[in-house]
Amino acid sequence: MEELLKDLQIPGHPNLLVGLETRDDAGVYKLNDQMALIQTMDFFTPMVDDPYVFGQIAAVNSINDVYAMGGTPLTAMNLVCFPRCGDMMLLKRIIEGGLDKIKEAGAVLVGGHTVDDNEPKYGLSVTGLVHPEKLISNSGAQPGDHIFLTKPLGTGIIATAIKGQMADCQAEAEAVKWMSTLNKNGCEVMQEVGVNAATDVTGFGLIGHLYEMAAASDVAVELYSGQIQFITGTTEYAGMGLIPAGAYSNRDYLINKVKYTEEIDGTVIDLLFSPETAGGLLISVGPEKAETLLSSMKQKKCPCFEVGRVVNKGFEPIKILK
Repeated sequence: MEELLKDLQIPGHPNLLVGLETRDDAGVYKLNDQMALIQTMDFFTPMVDDPYVFGQIAAVNSINDVYAMGGTPLTAMNLVCFPRCGDMMLLKRIIEGGLDKIKEAGAVLVGGHTVDDNEPKYGLSVTGLVHPEKLISNSGAQPGDHIFLTKPLGTGIIATAIKGQMADCQAEAEAVKWMSTLNKNGCEVMQEVGVNAATDVTGFGLIGHLYEMAAASDVAVELYSGQIQFITGTTEYAGMGLIPAGAYSNRDYLINKVKYTEEIDGTVIDLLFSPETAGGLLISVGPEKAETLLSSMKQKKCPCFEVGRVVNKGFEPIKILK
């Protein structure tokens, strides 16, 4: 896709604070000195059987892009693909799930668009607001920063196990809990503490989004694989080969962007490349603020654990350590 689009002449604008260049979570356009507009969209096929839960997860996945930029969600529009001959009660439940998360985020639903499609898909186009000077992008990481993550990994693995009817109740419930949790509290803490960079972990996997941050910031980072937390059952299912196809696509694309030795377990490597849904915030913060960030996250009851460091200026392949 990149090869096909690279010759397109995308117009810039002095007020465009974040565009395509850094592959950030959303676009940001400055309206005035006190206000900038955040715009994002995402939608996908169901990964759980319950239509209401699917609606919640899809909405969270979309809204979290605004939180990753340090913003406040303002409005949302439904993006729906559904078969004309399908059970409309299922569609109603999907939209109800999404609407409840829109309300929880303090945003309002203002419309949407539906397409007749044999394969159901749902998501949101979301608009948010942020002060231009408080905008958080993925391009501000600095040498010496501590890198934190606010949710455990494993949603892609568990979703694959669910589709194969092999996920136990505990693993499925835990994955659903994380996928349906907004990153609202984490965003509030980032704004209170002041962080250098952030993104959220979704379809590109932890390695993919960390690479985007490191490349956009032009820094070298270390990733501590032994400090990463996983959803219950994730490593067991991955060891059984229940790896989503996206993990292999991510690894093929990113293989030259990472460096690791044979002492790192192969299953762990698969997990680091595996796509996530509605994942946590990946945060780069100065060492002088790291403890404050952890303390504030704890007060907000938002999990937060260190997964890496920014070691120096100048991008190099991500070094994965045990």
